[in-house]
Parts: sequence; C-alpha cells; structure tokens
Amino acid sequence: MAEITYKSDKNIENIPSLKDKCLRINLNEDIYGTFAEIGAGQETVRNFFRAGGASGSIAKAMSAYDKDFSDAIYGIESDKRYVTEARLRKMLNHEMNLMEERITRDKHPNKIFFAYANTVATIDFAKKYKGHGWVGIKFQVSPDQDYNDIVLHIRFKENDARLQQETLGKLGTNLIYGAFYKYNEPRKLLRYLYDHLDKDQLEIDTINFAGPVFDDVDNRLMSLQLVKNEMTDAVMFAPDGNNVLPARVLYKKNILALRGSFRPVTKVNMDMFEKSYEMFIKENKVEKDRTQVIFEITLSNLRAEGEIDEQDFMDRARLLCSLGQTVLISNFKEYYKLVEYFSQYSKNRMGLAMGVNNLVDIFDEKYYRHLSGGILEAFGKLFFKDLRVYLYPMQNEDGTLTDSENLKVHPRMKELYKFFKYNGKVVDITDYDKSILAIFSRKVLAMIADGEDGWEPMLPEGVSHLIKEKSLFGCETEEVYRDK
Repeated sequence: MAEITYKSDKNIENIPSLKDKCLRINLNEDIYGTFAEIGAGQETVRNFFRAGGASGSIAKAMSAYDKDFSDAIYGIESDKRYVTEARLRKMLNHEMNLMEERITRDKHPNKIFFAYANTVATIDFAKKYKGHGWVGIKFQVSPDQDYNDIVLHIRFKENDARLQQETLGKLGTNLIYGAFYKYNEPRKLLRYLYDHLDKDQLEIDTINFAGPVFDDVDNRLMSLQLVKNEMTDAVMFAPDGNNVLPARVLYKKNILALRGSFRPVTKVNMDMFEKSYEMFIKENKVEKDRTQVIFEITLSNLRAEGEIDEQDFMDRARLLCSLGQTVLISNFKEYYKLVEYFSQYSKNRMGLAMGVNNLVDIFDEKYYRHLSGGILEAFGKLFFKDLRVYLYPMQNEDGTLTDSENLKVHPRMKELYKFFKYNGKVVDITDYDKSILAIFSRKVLAMIADGEDGWEPMLPEGVSHLIKEKSLFGCETEEVYRDK
C-alpha cells in the first residue's frame, strides 16, 4: 500500500481509501479488538465489515442504546450524563477487560488488542444543537506492552443526522488506522484524522494521548496543532497544564477574559486581572462562584515573528498555568470573534480586560473590511452581548496617563466610541498599582535575551525562578546565575 503523503495542508495525494485502511487492519493477523458505539449507529465498525476479512480482527461490535441497559453494562455516571469523557473511558476500560478475560494470552501470544468506542449525540430534530461526542481507542502495539489511549472530543457541523453518522464512521476508521500505523508520528496521525473529511464537517477541539508509545508527546503541543491545522478555533489548558474541554469550563459561566502575548506575563498583566476581577464580580448578574477567568493568546500573536515558535508557546502557557490561570489559545484575531465563541457556551454577563492600545485597535476600521457591515457589524456582534470592557490605563513617556476619558481614536470613530463609553460599555480600572505602569513585556524579554539584570522584580512572584530554572525565553539557567 502506498504510504500516506501530504503535498500540503490543502493539496492531499495518495491517501488510502477507507476500504484500504480497514483491509490493512482486518488482514493483520495480530490486531484484534472490540467496537462499542453509542448514539450514532455502528458507523465505524460498518466500514470494517464492508471491507471484508473482519472475522480475524473484530471480536465484538455492540451498541447499548437503551440508557438502563447501558447503565447495567458500564455503570451509572454521577452526573447522569452519557456523552462525556468519563463515560467513554468506562466503555474503553470495560471492553478491554472483557478482551483480556475472554482471549487468553497462552492461546494467542501474538495478539495486540484494542477497544474502540464512541458516545455521541447527533443533531436534534429542531436543528438547534448540532451535536457532539467523545471518541477514543485503547490499544497495544506489542503483546507485552501496556495499553495506549487516544481520546478526543468532536463537534458536528453538518445539519443532517445521517451525514453526521457517516462523518463519525470516517473519523473512527482514520483513528484506528492511525493508532496502529502512525502512532510514532502523532502530528501526522492528527492530520490524517481528516482523511476523506472536510473541516466544514467536523471540529476536533480536544485530544489527549497517553501510554508508553506517547511518553514523549506533550498534549498541549498537540492541542496547538489542532488550532494551527484549523481543526478547531480554540483549545484550553487548565491550571494543571492539561488539556480541558472548553465547554466544560465555560458552560453557563460569567466569563472575564484577558488577551495578551504574555511574553512573559508581568506584574501589569496580573494587576489588570486582579483589579478587573474585583470590579467584575461586583457587577449585577455576576456570580462569583460561577465566574471563570480566561487568559487568551491568539495565534496572530504567536505568529508575530513569522511561523509559530512552539517552544515559545510552551513557555508562555507554562508560566500562566503556574500562576493558577486557565489558558485559551485561539485563532481569533478580532475581539468580537472571541466574544461570539464564548457565547456558544454562556449567555451570562462577560467582561474583557485590556490596555488602552488594545481598545484603540478595536476602533480601527481596517480590521473589519472583510465584513459586509464593516465596523458596525463587528460592534453589533461585540457589544450586543452582555459585555463590558475594563480599561487599564497607559503611562506615556512624559509620565501622563491615557484612559477612557482622553484616549484618541480615528476622527470617524469618535462618536461611535462616545456612544459605547457613555452607555457604560467601557469603564476605567482606577484602583491600579501606579508603581508598575512602566513595566512592559517586550522590555523584560529584551533584558532576558541580553542577559541584563533587574528584570526579575517586574514579574509576579515565582515566575523569574521558573524562567531561570527552565531556561525559558533563552534565559540562562539558574546555575549560571548563581555562578555569576
């Protein structure tokens, strides 16, 4: 069979057909496994049955559609939900345990087992919710090795249940094939999940690799690939540094977001967060216990130096997570797209904390030329939501301050700005730390790169130590500093 090769991200050549992929699995006398599919038919295993030769590779195919029957097999979830990661993992573990119990290693010493599962909800009859699901595989690559996992979350984009079922079947086939034949190239495996699929059909917004063959895989970097490859608009990392499903974090929350390069995160960034948070939780319709703070980095910022520097991305994410923050990496260049994204998960009041330069950019018409309604359409999408901007002041070279009262926008935008300003959509952060206004990330970064002293006090507590310890942003190691 011809090897899969990619001429480019959009010009694809020599992709094996779904039938060829299934046949290669079916005709491998060592691969043997179970299919458990709930919610969208047995679309994946159907591809393997149709290809032929499945009797040597498929131990069992099942669908427990009745909830009581499903609970009897896999147990009852604490939240009583069925389309969840926890449910998927229970399915994978249960089916794999049955494989180990029923197929003895003595009789089949060369068998490498797998369990494939999905639990999904396709589009509803009203076509209001397009559906989503969890898909995963637990597998071996050698009989004496521990199991590996690939688990991902998908969001359907098609408006027909039958088409969604077919899309799921293609994705499942690509996942199983990739697990066995591309596990040593996880980035390629990720791209090949879209073989015979279009990105308008399916979004993959979370993926995690685990197991001995993926010991060197950083799931945060794999998530970055999802955004880089336009498989999803945004991915999220929890404070522990692990991937997390955005819907789980944002659902029905009051959201306060801070956008920046955070290269590195400074005391100004944290002061902006702390002061805007104090103001936000005092707002009407804001519940402190249901408030989620998001630090967002756009790929446009990551591409500031050209192609994305993935190590640089890792440095930023690590520092923000070390401060206990939740990080979002997005493809959203404009703020209104970020707000629209949040609005998928929550209709509650939101806030954006930003500096003066960011707000001035929002009122720059050049960013909205692609919209038929121009800046007015963008502002309708941005401020139509229950949204407020918290503005952090900027200290000018002469020591004066710029805030919402004296900032300058283009003359054509002056009245539009006044409209939003005097309708309470833009408010100043007044209780800021005056002693840190002269701190800028780019200055800190230059000092680190040049080996200068004195940048450490500009950063939140513990951040400078982590930068030195991990040699982030080209910094010399802690040992070198001590030797000095």
